[in-house]
Amino acid sequence: MTTSPETGPIMLLVATTKGAWTLTSDAGRSHWQVAGPTFLGHTIHHIVQDPREPSRMLMAARTGHLGPTVFRSADRGRNWTEATRPPAFDKVPEGETGRVVDHVFWLTPGHASEPGAWYAGTSPQGLFRSTDHGASWEPVSGFNDNPMWRNWTGGEQDGTPDGPKMHSVLVDPRDKRHLYIGMSSGGVFESTDAGANWQPLNRGSLANFLPDPNPEYGQDPHCVLQHPANPDILYQQNHCGIYRMDRREGVWKRIGEAMPAEVGDIGFPIVAHPRDARTVWVFPMDGSDVWPRVSPGGHPAAYVTRDAGETWQRQDRGLPPEQGWFTVKRQAMATDSHGPVGVYFGTTGGEIWASADEGEHWRCIASHLPQVYAVSVARPA
Repeated sequence: MTTSPETGPIMLLVATTKGAWTLTSDAGRSHWQVAGPTFLGHTIHHIVQDPREPSRMLMAARTGHLGPTVFRSADRGRNWTEATRPPAFDKVPEGETGRVVDHVFWLTPGHASEPGAWYAGTSPQGLFRSTDHGASWEPVSGFNDNPMWRNWTGGEQDGTPDGPKMHSVLVDPRDKRHLYIGMSSGGVFESTDAGANWQPLNRGSLANFLPDPNPEYGQDPHCVLQHPANPDILYQQNHCGIYRMDRREGVWKRIGEAMPAEVGDIGFPIVAHPRDARTVWVFPMDGSDVWPRVSPGGHPAAYVTRDAGETWQRQDRGLPPEQGWFTVKRQAMATDSHGPVGVYFGTTGGEIWASADEGEHWRCIASHLPQVYAVSVARPA
């Protein structure tokens, strides 16, 4: 799965609590132009470029007048059109109480062999699919209508701040029928038949907030990734640590225990090196009893492993040495495919930070934005 490094400018798609912004670099990733906002005042949860047709983008939004919806662009974000049929649970018979999508949280392009196909994850936990570039969405009934849905998810009110969420919808690049999902809460699940049937994939992953810390499901993964350099290798940043799985073995191994004890291995995002399956980055946060959701001790840093979690290195050069009380949401960290790899993150304090040397040095490339929900890498025209 190894690919050659890319070159040239990149674009960052930034989703915030109050609208969307873009940051576009020069070829050397040294200078950045900030543009926006788009949809000022609306909550944007995710913006993703279609790698199969880079002119197309989708945006998950919660607007004051339209509610939860998806916007689509065919010209790299210059113009946007709302979906004609956004993700929505099936209606129930009159007099019964049904599920209602509160917000669309996650967007994933479909398999390379399926142009126009996308997946969306929602709050409460629902999975939806589009085959027309995001114009209309249908429920994936194998999950949404599964008799185990309430058991797997904890129901519509599971206590997760800002509502329970389906995230980390992953499509195996080798097989369009092979899917993974992550749920906060619920755990990691897998389908090998395009979503018709699902099985929990949580063995080895802790849920120490439950009476049984080793349940079949009910864990709280914050972010799950299938490594682009080796799709058999999965990583997750969990409410209860950092984990790695070789899917051929089927057991999560906690690799965050090698992190410094004073920092811990709790956080939201985890992102991958595009060409090295042993390299991932995380951004730890304070995981103490009150869950303040800030950098441990007010000393923010990314951590990288280059040996699949055996060791971790702190990367804080350029970041605030003290009084840096922010964290990074699960979708708000990203990597590009250049060489050296660029690493980017957005903060709850409205800043965008960039490293053009794989995290060795950081600099702030935008500030005073609203709280950042998501950062993704795109190719400009």
